[in-house]
Amino acid sequence: MNKTVFKSLAIVLSLGLTVPSLAQEAPKTKTFPDQPEFSEWLVDLKKEALAQGIPETLFDQAFDGISLNKTVIELDKKQPEFTVTFQDYIEKRLSNTRIDRGLAKLASHKDRLDAVAEKYGVQKRFITAIWGLETNYGGFTGGMNVVRSLATLAYDPRRSAYFRKELLMALQILNEGHIDLADFKGSWAGAMGQSQFMPTSFKAYAQDFDQDGRRDIWTTDVDALASIANYLKRYKWRNDMTWGRQVTLPENFDQYEEDIKQKGKPRGCRAERQHSDWFTLDDWQKMGVRRLNGDDLPAVNFKASLIRPAGKDGPAFLTYSNYRAILRYNCSNLYALSVSLLSDKFK
Repeated sequence: MNKTVFKSLAIVLSLGLTVPSLAQEAPKTKTFPDQPEFSEWLVDLKKEALAQGIPETLFDQAFDGISLNKTVIELDKKQPEFTVTFQDYIEKRLSNTRIDRGLAKLASHKDRLDAVAEKYGVQKRFITAIWGLETNYGGFTGGMNVVRSLATLAYDPRRSAYFRKELLMALQILNEGHIDLADFKGSWAGAMGQSQFMPTSFKAYAQDFDQDGRRDIWTTDVDALASIANYLKRYKWRNDMTWGRQVTLPENFDQYEEDIKQKGKPRGCRAERQHSDWFTLDDWQKMGVRRLNGDDLPAVNFKASLIRPAGKDGPAFLTYSNYRAILRYNCSNLYALSVSLLSDKFK
């Protein structure tokens, strides 16, 4: 759980590259004043794609009729992870319907989930929680043209380098035959399949679990589930621990505020920087932190950081290293806590 970029096209190239019909039909009005025309930008993109081995016919087919999608820009600026409150975000994603459907999927996919969990060493409740939050257990994988979405974001100067790389990788995925162009649909940001992988994540982590020769995260459930598990495992998931837990803080906890702040240069993504420094569970116990029901913290040699996503008056959570693997899927504490709390419902 996934990003945006928009750049431009250099118009006639000495290599004699032809511009797809979509580029020739692109409007002449510039969406971004400092950018070249989209048609010019597309010529430059084509030159780079062909240099990376993308067939010219595939490029022309992929961009035939493509224009910038303003809806993608609007959605990128209103991502819910950054625009809603903790309570609203959690309540929407931990609905009774989602929980019940997840429990049903755990039962109906038991054999597949057991096999995936055993191979990758990731508890199936976490695999299922990500599956449920990303695509409602494969029920909705997105209906937007992946190439158009990524081209729009790659043309946008805000994060053009990131999305240009994703766009070129998307063309490689098409070239390798993992999915047909007509079926190449996804989210507004270009995330694909039941696991909602960006193209570079697909290249790095997608799995062909059923060994049919295709890493099919779109229509093959077990490939998608294995891909989610592989992603977490590659980011050092441990199956001997959970994600963390909600905790209660003592009334005098303010006295520790300065002591628990991260020391030195901020590390990790933006969401990680909202956490405290790492301390052992024994250290947190000595500071008066307890389980939600008031019991002592587990007597295990784990380190944890503290996050209060709704501020000092909101709930508090101790998070372990597995939580960081979830943040690598989508670097938002709201997202990672949703996955974590939903997984707890599947115990």
